[in-house]
Amino acid sequence: MPAQGPTPSATLVATPVSPTGDDDPCERTAAARTAAQDTTAQGTTARDTAAQATAAPATAAPGAPGSARFTRPTGTFSSLRVRNYRYYFAGQIVSNTGSWMQRIAQDWLVLSLTGSPLAVGITTAMQFLPTLLLGLFGGVLADRMPKRRLLIATQAAMGLLAAALAVLTISGVVTAYHVYAFALLLGLVTVVDTPTRQAFVSEMVGPEHLANAVSLNAANFQSARLVGPAVAGLLIGAVGSGWAFAINGLSFVAVIGGLLAMRTGELRPVERIPREKGQLREGLRYVRERPDLLWPLVLAGFIGTFGFNFAILLSGFAYGTFHVGPGQYGLLNTAMAAGSLLGALTAARRGHPRLRMLVAAALGFGVLELLGAAAPGYWSLAVLLTLIGICGLTFNTTVNSYVQLNTEPEMRGRVMGLLVLVFTGGTPVGGPLVGWVTDAYGARIGLLACGAVSALAAAVIGLVLTRCVGLKVRVDLHRGNGGRVVAVVPRQRSAQPEPAIAC
Repeated sequence: MPAQGPTPSATLVATPVSPTGDDDPCERTAAARTAAQDTTAQGTTARDTAAQATAAPATAAPGAPGSARFTRPTGTFSSLRVRNYRYYFAGQIVSNTGSWMQRIAQDWLVLSLTGSPLAVGITTAMQFLPTLLLGLFGGVLADRMPKRRLLIATQAAMGLLAAALAVLTISGVVTAYHVYAFALLLGLVTVVDTPTRQAFVSEMVGPEHLANAVSLNAANFQSARLVGPAVAGLLIGAVGSGWAFAINGLSFVAVIGGLLAMRTGELRPVERIPREKGQLREGLRYVRERPDLLWPLVLAGFIGTFGFNFAILLSGFAYGTFHVGPGQYGLLNTAMAAGSLLGALTAARRGHPRLRMLVAAALGFGVLELLGAAAPGYWSLAVLLTLIGICGLTFNTTVNSYVQLNTEPEMRGRVMGLLVLVFTGGTPVGGPLVGWVTDAYGARIGLLACGAVSALAAAVIGLVLTRCVGLKVRVDLHRGNGGRVVAVVPRQRSAQPEPAIAC
């Protein structure tokens, strides 16, 4: 689509958008600028010139070489054509499966040691507390250091932690406090690993395959979620949680091997920023001045803090509501993973991410959680978890790829660190709170509260975003306009120039 209006800056002008357009104006201009900058980082070529042309104020017709249009990826698995990404993807399949085994085994171990969903919430909080306190610094390190080398170090550290917890558990001396401590140490490593891993995707595949690769990463993660919890449930029942930890420790060998096998000359590294004072504040100021980034991050904060507490909620449903064992608990996680995998594969076929999809997925996620709270039985909850997985994963991949595509390369590590902070760093707040509600009032009330917060946040921030980009929601009960009862349309142009909207 041709860009309309000025490039986003500290303020956005409420410029009318063509009713037939399929993009939001702040998405098009910011994403076009970022795509151009990613390409120009590789040198001045004819392709660079074309990319730079898209970053200019667009006056070309739609589809013309100078227009800011994103093309749909050619196939669901288009990014796997990149050799380095194939190695990374293959290693992640093994590592993610092991990580899901450890996650289920860890939650069930704490539950069996304490008998309390609140203790599971404390474990989750300990794992994500470092992200809340240090997440932004992890993003700064991702911008300063070589990402591939940094990932090799963080993945090795995670493997060693899993192996040490396996030794304690198999030997029979493990306590809940040991699990808390290892969760905290794992969280410290994750502070650096997660923003580095997410920003490294663009260096492997480039902007043209970035959205597809983000979706395939999510599909990879959810495919492992289909297998990992089921295997963990069987393994826990047969030989105990410790062997699940041991297998996870070995799984990191695969991802480290994939990183070592990459051809470094085929990577697209971004020029690393020098060590200077004020870089953290610079990242915060950058997001504050970009409402097209700020509000999606705020929404991700609400969804991540309150919506994604399934380790606590599902253990509460399994242990306290339906009174089932670890195998059935793992099956609930598998049902949600099946929906998440479907959502990831669907997202991989879409074009560039849109704000409307982000808000719709968040709203659907919250509403389905409300329905899940009223599920009459085990299997009806499992079906609803599949639908929740579709919406939750759609939101996750959309916000991830949207933020990356709309951020300048030299700021990407810090902005992704902020996304990790708001999406997972709120867990130390939301986890114990949801655990306490689940402990005191039951898993149904806990899921009801999570769904209500998620749906309300999506509705309110969706209205804020439509105003930021100069749109409004129109309700036509007569269905006289193309059959749409609810539509997002441009605001009426006033006779006087509209003032800038500071969002």
